[in-house]
Amino acid sequence: MGKNKDKKKNGEPEEESLNQEKEKDRAETEETAEETADADKTAEAEEAEAKEGSGEAPAGDEGSSEEKEDPRDRKIAELNEKVLRQMAEFDNFRKRTEKEKSETFANGEKTVIEAILPVIDNFERALEMASEEKKEDPFMEGMDKVYRQLMDEMDKLGVKPITALGETFDPNLHNAVMQEETEEYESGKVCKELQKGYMLNDSVVRHSMVSVAQ
Repeated sequence: MGKNKDKKKNGEPEEESLNQEKEKDRAETEETAEETADADKTAEAEEAEAKEGSGEAPAGDEGSSEEKEDPRDRKIAELNEKVLRQMAEFDNFRKRTEKEKSETFANGEKTVIEAILPVIDNFERALEMASEEKKEDPFMEGMDKVYRQLMDEMDKLGVKPITALGETFDPNLHNAVMQEETEEYESGKVCKELQKGYMLNDSVVRHSMVSVAQ
């Protein structure tokens, strides 16, 4: 037993030395790991700072730099688009309504003028058939004044007679009902006006009924 005690006594310093070496190695390993981690953190910080200075987003922060779309903003955009579309539709409706109203008014005006033209024709026939003596009659003078007043009002409305006699035949203005030989007018000229035509502004209300020289 004395020998075993001596062995233990002799082995204790050796075992203690081994433990100290292990502790030292572990401390050195931990210190090396800490230095490596610090170096990595420093490198990452320098890289992030460099990217921030150049305007680039740090790695891993790309998603955070882009704000998620707000549902309220999307709803506002949809409502704005709907309002703009409705405004455009209303503007088209307004223009179409104004055009239809204008066309309706023009057609109604043209219809009324067409109804008045035969009255003007009768005034003109009566005045033409009256002899010079009858034209001095107060009644005929009154008819002439009424006729002139009527024509003045028609002129204010934009109604004007179509010039036909002596003009080149124009199918857009004249309605040729006959042809005749004449030395007074060239071929294709209107040589006789059988019924006076009228225009309302730029639209023909009634074509002139004419005879064209051959």
